[in-house]
Amino acid sequence: MKLYIKNMVCIRCKMVVKEELKKLGLHYVSVELGEAEIMEDISAEQRDQFKLALLKSGLELMDDKKSILIQKIKNVIIELIHYSEEPLTINFSDHLSQKLNHNYTYLANLFSEVQGTTIEKFIISHKIERVKELLVYNELNLTEIAYLMHYSSVAHLSAQFKKVTGLTPSHFKQLREKRLNMLEDI
Repeated sequence: MKLYIKNMVCIRCKMVVKEELKKLGLHYVSVELGEAEIMEDISAEQRDQFKLALLKSGLELMDDKKSILIQKIKNVIIELIHYSEEPLTINFSDHLSQKLNHNYTYLANLFSEVQGTTIEKFIISHKIERVKELLVYNELNLTEIAYLMHYSSVAHLSAQFKKVTGLTPSHFKQLREKRLNMLEDI
């Protein structure tokens, strides 16, 4: 049986879900971003207890099919941007369609209707957040980051970064370094 969970976007979330399932005596086959597959059927009482336990950690058990699909879209994007090291060989729309077995136009329209923003804007905001992380880690140069994040060029990455944050990637990095130096002086 599959359970769909909203706001489950990190490894810590997976640990919380696993722990709560164990507490209820439920055995999981797998726990991935946004979903958990369990061996048994879940009783109404266990479902209510699980729902309450998840809420305490900022997670939410979902029943509505549209909400479940929206969360799946988000999870595919988040996993691809934040957790995948492999370069994407097809575009995001084809990737989403293949992963979720739905027409991209349907997914895009549903996402926009429910979220009030486009899939493209959601992807861009997550890509920029990931770029910020990579800049802070200071392990890759901008060319490597552009390649890793599937940008056609450093110029494209820089333009999108500036449009979203108001800063160039190098200025963002300088501000961070300046802040660290100020903290060291305290």
